[in-house]
Amino acid sequence: MLRKITQIPGQCGGRPCIRGMRIRVSDILEMLAENVSINEILEDFPDLEIEDIQACLIFAARRTDFVRLTS
Repeated sequence: MLRKITQIPGQCGGRPCIRGMRIRVSDILEMLAENVSINEILEDFPDLEIEDIQACLIFAARRTDFVRLTS
């Protein structure tokens, strides 16, 4: 699923995008956070698939899953 997320130097400032398109993961996450429905996102971006949105969520979840050592 995460293979759908790409980072290409020089494209969108090297930020994570979906399948090499200029649709940033952060844009999709922000829309979801603003209560834009998945169906609305798919209508606005006809090249997207539901699996792309799921990949964004998995990507974000894994980016926040880090161990913090405390003493």
